[in-house]
Amino acid sequence: MSRPARFVALVLTAVLAGCAAAPPPAPARSPDAEELVPAGFGTLRQENVTLTIRSGSLLIKVTPLEEWVIRLTAPDTHRRLGELSAQHRPVVEERTRTRGPRLFLVSFFASVPDTPFHPDDLQLVNRGRTYRPLLVRGITSGWGIQRLGSQETQTAVYAFDPGVDLRLDLGVEYGEARSGEWSRILEALEAERARVRARAARGRAPAPRVRTPQESSPYFLILR
Repeated sequence: MSRPARFVALVLTAVLAGCAAAPPPAPARSPDAEELVPAGFGTLRQENVTLTIRSGSLLIKVTPLEEWVIRLTAPDTHRRLGELSAQHRPVVEERTRTRGPRLFLVSFFASVPDTPFHPDDLQLVNRGRTYRPLLVRGITSGWGIQRLGSQETQTAVYAFDPGVDLRLDLGVEYGEARSGEWSRILEALEAERARVRARAARGRAPAPRVRTPQESSPYFLILR
């Protein structure tokens, strides 16, 4: 082998060796991961993190299923909502071809018989944009009928664009009605996050609370 050829071979060997020795880049941290606190120390109830909207005889409840939010709820609530998220997220991501969609548990309740509801009319307002659902997965039987009897509830998991930022103000719209409670909920979340960190530092989990019969339902959401 000629001297120029040997020189080129040595340079290539050194470059390849350097690439092999270089450590892999650290995976990027999700912004939501930075919001996580230790699990098992939250005390918030589901209604404390739920947006409520009324439209005529309809009462609509919208609960985010993002882990950094529900981890601040009481352990039994966190477990129940977390299981819903884990169950539906893979299907939603596959069907929408979207990574990290924002999932919400949504229920429609009627106070009078034969009340129609329109699932696709529910939308979010966030960062100056209006978001329509990417996918709606009915949970309760009868969801597809889109009519409610008196005192009846129908529940579904809604998927929205991952661009929805729950750390900013969030509105829920249905027809002409709108809920703007999220800023108050954010304040409650921030206060509870501080309390959770203090409890975790002391290693003292909150005392378990007595659950109501409604809360024992896996699809509990109507909070009147």
